[in-house]
Amino acid sequence: MSTDSVPKWRRITTRVITALAFLFVLFALVAPNELSKLSPWSILQIPLEGLVGVVLVLVLPPKPRRIAAVVLGSLLGILLIWKLFDMGFYTTLARPFDPVFDWSFLGPGFDFLADAIGQGGAVAAAVGVSILAVALVVLTALSAMRLSRVVAGRPTASTRALALLGIVWVGAAAFGQPFASYSAVALAYDHGRQVGASLQDSNAYNAEASVDAFRDVPGTQLLTGLRGKDVIIAFVESYGQVAIQDPVIAPAVDAVLDAGTSKLRAAGFESKSAFITSSTSGGGSWLAHSTLQSGVLINNQKRYDTFVASDRFTLSQAFKRAGWKTVGVVPQHMKPWPEGKVYGFDSYYDSHTSGYKGKNFFYAQMPDQYTLSAFQRNERAKQDRKPVMAEIDLVSSHTPFVPLPKMIDWNAVGDGSIFTEQAEKGTKPEDVWNDAAKTLAAYGESIQYSLNSLISYVQTYGDNNLVLVFLGDHQPQPAIAGDRATKNVPVSIVAKDPAVLERTASWGWHDGLNPGQEAPVWPMQDFRDRFLTTFGPHPPTR
Repeated sequence: MSTDSVPKWRRITTRVITALAFLFVLFALVAPNELSKLSPWSILQIPLEGLVGVVLVLVLPPKPRRIAAVVLGSLLGILLIWKLFDMGFYTTLARPFDPVFDWSFLGPGFDFLADAIGQGGAVAAAVGVSILAVALVVLTALSAMRLSRVVAGRPTASTRALALLGIVWVGAAAFGQPFASYSAVALAYDHGRQVGASLQDSNAYNAEASVDAFRDVPGTQLLTGLRGKDVIIAFVESYGQVAIQDPVIAPAVDAVLDAGTSKLRAAGFESKSAFITSSTSGGGSWLAHSTLQSGVLINNQKRYDTFVASDRFTLSQAFKRAGWKTVGVVPQHMKPWPEGKVYGFDSYYDSHTSGYKGKNFFYAQMPDQYTLSAFQRNERAKQDRKPVMAEIDLVSSHTPFVPLPKMIDWNAVGDGSIFTEQAEKGTKPEDVWNDAAKTLAAYGESIQYSLNSLISYVQTYGDNNLVLVFLGDHQPQPAIAGDRATKNVPVSIVAKDPAVLERTASWGWHDGLNPGQEAPVWPMQDFRDRFLTTFGPHPPTR
């Protein structure tokens, strides 16, 4: 059929489809894997992989050419999906997607989405994403096939264009110009190395976990410097270094910490603070909790799964062996948690067993003040009891930070039903998350609330036998902390008995609840051993 016999609209449609196929393949080849780097200029590149593809089309016979187009197009589609995963992980967790370990994040992500739009909406979204993933692979394969036919049908023009673009690419590469791209191959290579390293990580973890100086220490020689004390280790969700050093967020948070230092000092409490480098950033709180408890770096799901299936000696187990009653307070857990047995908790309170009768605050099942109040009522208020060691997770500062509870009189907390009105009338996430400034403000306010809850708890219920350690689990997501933020989180220890803080003198932590920029920074996995050493029978000296 001659060109003249083809209707004009069909010729135009054919050209448009070909142009779209070209742009789609170009995007898949050169698009960055970080959303913050994506711009129209980032697409204006000459991909070396595309030039090699044209060479293959020109030299291969028809059947191998079609097979190559389908295979390479499909692989390019998979790479594009990988880039999209990377974009999501860089946006939320400040790191690329790990295909060996990170599938476990899909479950919590689905649960979060279900809280936001309902179970049916979350299922529909999951199905839609699955269909989209398949469609991307099919579309890249079809686009590659179409472009291969165009190139093969115009060998002379294609060869000339290839020669010209090849010369431009070599010249640009020689002078270090960014539009000479080979990013697809580089990304595939980097991720291939990442997969290899991840597959070998089990050996590294087993070697690290096999070393434990405290595993066989008898209870009589553990935590002798804290005998008779109630010890609380509280994780404040997303309480990162950015909260006390960002020029926008920090002033109000610093004011809470500085005022809290003064209030607690007036009540007879002293405090010291520093920083800890978390094992995660932006999310994955369970990785941080397990790292602190186990004394081993747990920065991926495989390490976590190995840890919870092991008999690793945890910090809470040390307290239990030394005679404390151990308690886990995890108000966000709504499902059975059999893996929690690794921590050796004697009592465990989740969203079902904490007795909360109020309305949830979007993600947070209950306000932090209620969490602390219920713990006080269920454990510390009891008479004739053992000293208590508790890990308490505070989640009011979890994304999306709103609606946010307000502090009330502790005597009015009761079963939490009083908070229902606050939850119903509070700010909605959609009123905040479409504005970057409002999001920053909401994050800062949520951290202030969580810190005020802890400070007020100590003021109200603290005594000579209370020791509080509180810290962040990780930095907030990069939209708040920044793309290149550290993994550092603040950590503080509070006590009324001066003998407790005297033992920490060798730590070099700063006075008060607000660590300065020059405060010491510990790896999170070092905390367990340093804590057990400091409060053991032979504490370090200055």
